[in-house]
Amino acid sequence: MKFWTKAGRLAVALTAGLAAGSAAAQDRSILVQSTTSTQNSGLYDYLLPMFQKDSGITVNVVAVGTGQAIKNAANCDGDVLLVHAKPAEEEFVARGGGVERFDLMYNDFVIVGPRADPAGIAGTTDARAALTRIADTRALFASRGDDSGTDKKEKALWAETGKDPAAASGRWYRETGSGMGATLNTAVGMGAYALTDRATWISFANKGDYAIAVEGDKDLFNQYGVILVNPQKCPSVKAEDGQAFIDWLLSDAGRQAIAGYRLDGQQLFFPNAAR
Repeated sequence: MKFWTKAGRLAVALTAGLAAGSAAAQDRSILVQSTTSTQNSGLYDYLLPMFQKDSGITVNVVAVGTGQAIKNAANCDGDVLLVHAKPAEEEFVARGGGVERFDLMYNDFVIVGPRADPAGIAGTTDARAALTRIADTRALFASRGDDSGTDKKEKALWAETGKDPAAASGRWYRETGSGMGATLNTAVGMGAYALTDRATWISFANKGDYAIAVEGDKDLFNQYGVILVNPQKCPSVKAEDGQAFIDWLLSDAGRQAIAGYRLDGQQLFFPNAAR
């Protein structure tokens, strides 16, 4: 199953031609720039051994916020980009940083908080109304503040409320500058609400008295995409093996593997690559 564009075929052909003389001597491994949410959820621990068994290719993952992952890929540090901020991903491709972007899988974001629910938002299905209530009551809110996909989503939601949480930074609005798991630990420790992807929440072991307060808003949809870093811009990219990983993820075998990953009986990611 192949998902080549004309540009992708040309880029890979050029790279393969340059590398043909030494390919046999090279280790078959690639570097994927990705997110803390996919790493924290345990997805890679589940998927990557399957791909390695099928292909003989080892996948090494750098898990950072989406913004940093895109910067790393733009600096030619990586072969594949797998993140969750579609407008930023499309911009990365438009700038020539990537060959082509594919929808891969989705889940959703939720707002979690203490069962005491100081803002009175438990059971709400409107994320903007919930955030407005948090701001109006000055209930503590822990933000990643790291330009990750989750942070981008949170900032977009706040912008639609007309509230400016940054003006309350250090008071009721606390920016952690860290990954999703660390931000959840901080939120639980201080009794703050937080926006998180559902997969990280399901896998998070330190829930304490916390629960999902807000879910079900269509604008909490969380799409992941996968992109081959452009070998014409970054000659060090292992284009054939990187594309092999993308092809596998988008194939029936990859889709079944993604759908099969569960924790506590719950499916964490839902494949939606175009067939």
